[in-house]
Amino acid sequence: MAEDGATDGGRNGFARASWVNVLGNVAKIVAEGAAGYAFGSVALLADAAHSVADLVASVVVLVWGRSAFDEPDETHPHGHDRIEPLTALFVGAVIALLGLNLLYRSLEGIISGTNVEFSPLLLAALVLSIVDMYLVYRYTVRVNERLESTALTALAVDCLNDIYTSIAAIVGVLGVLVGVPLLDPIAGGLVSLLVVYQGVEIGKENVEYLIGAAPGSEKRAEITRALRCHPAVQGIHDLTVFYDGTVLEVEVHAEVDGDIPFREAHDVESELVTRLRGIDDVGDAHVHLDPSGIGEWKESIDDD
Repeated sequence: MAEDGATDGGRNGFARASWVNVLGNVAKIVAEGAAGYAFGSVALLADAAHSVADLVASVVVLVWGRSAFDEPDETHPHGHDRIEPLTALFVGAVIALLGLNLLYRSLEGIISGTNVEFSPLLLAALVLSIVDMYLVYRYTVRVNERLESTALTALAVDCLNDIYTSIAAIVGVLGVLVGVPLLDPIAGGLVSLLVVYQGVEIGKENVEYLIGAAPGSEKRAEITRALRCHPAVQGIHDLTVFYDGTVLEVEVHAEVDGDIPFREAHDVESELVTRLRGIDDVGDAHVHLDPSGIGEWKESIDDD
């Protein structure tokens, strides 16, 4: 029941953070869209359009991402862990595409010029958007400190991107005020490159989770040490460590004395599984015991 409660708590926290992102994007769209339309600011209209796509990404995370907390069932016997990186991959793709679109608009502005009427309301709308996105960012990060969700991490990065694009729009509006409207597309172009980079990085990370990639050598070494420090383990072979969603799965053959009683062997196996599951990021472990000294292993792991 405690585990069920933790799962429900995680689902509720995930849903609240997702809803905050949805509502935060709606507020940003209304503020920037209204001001941009009233005064002909392409920068604000483009930033509001950017937030429309962010809103779509937030809704997808809200509706789809919560499935990651579902228990294993007949159709998904290994659980739903891979749904979370799949939603994060979608958000990363949206971020990268929006960055490319912003880059195109910036280059178009540099070549063709801009035509915008200055008004203090433009700055007010942008400042409101920055405060809005910062509060959403801080809340999302705080909730995610416990959940460690890649989907919420992607949304938090997107909030930062929104802040950067709004700052770029402020530079552009100030450029109009001082008679240098070219600052708008130049600032937008620089920010767009950062947005594309962050979207690609999010995508790369979550593709690794989806294809079952192996972790770094440090994690593999940590797992090997946890197995070898058990007094009954005389050797290890055929160790496989890979991502199943955002958590690691471990499969290993441990070599023990072939003459120990069956019940004792069962206890050793249970202790090894418990040790492995206690390692950070490890979600499940499968340990097979073999009698030492046979030498039929495909992959032997020697001591350092």
